[in-house]
Amino acid sequence: MVKGNGYKAVIYDCDGVMFDSFEANLAFYDRIMALMRRPSLDRGDGEQMRILHTYANREVLRYFFPDEALFNEAVLSAAAIDYRELVPFMRMEEGFRETLDVLSPRYGLAVCTNRSTSMDMVLESFDLARYFGCVMTASKVANPKPHPEPLLRVLDHYGIAPAEALFVGDSDVDRQSAQAAGVPFVAYKADLPAFARIDRHGDILELLRSPAPPPA
Repeated sequence: MVKGNGYKAVIYDCDGVMFDSFEANLAFYDRIMALMRRPSLDRGDGEQMRILHTYANREVLRYFFPDEALFNEAVLSAAAIDYRELVPFMRMEEGFRETLDVLSPRYGLAVCTNRSTSMDMVLESFDLARYFGCVMTASKVANPKPHPEPLLRVLDHYGIAPAEALFVGDSDVDRQSAQAAGVPFVAYKADLPAFARIDRHGDILELLRSPAPPPA
């Protein structure tokens, strides 16, 4: 890992950052709704769309099915869905692979996502697994984002301090997790309070050449 200005790792959220996965996520939860004999989700409902695209699977299902028996049934329905059928709905963000090619020889790279069991399969499907030394998902922690545990686990993996990493995310859930962990937050295509905001993945290269922020 490079030392330079102190940055040693770049951590990425998955949905909305690495991929435009709106249609894939919506299709996934629509399939659950069909199995649960519920109507399809309304893509015009901003709150529903925000929740299903930012929170961990079990939290999303708890939101839609607060009744314990229905929640347990929904969990089983979700487990029966083959996410490989939804990968074709995902689109990798422009310039992402090219940015990883530049970063990977010099920095530790990680994924920190509220996806659970589908993340490894998605990385393999897009030939991205080789870039990431750590993949932290909701299924690997007791407390998914916005709790700081997933980011802290990544820092532990690389043996680095919070200020030695950047976390690239697109939601307030990501921002809260970064703030709680003390990791500088980079907002991707999002108007959120952040150490920096970028609209293209290649912009992270300039950030890594700038001085690291003081510890929180």
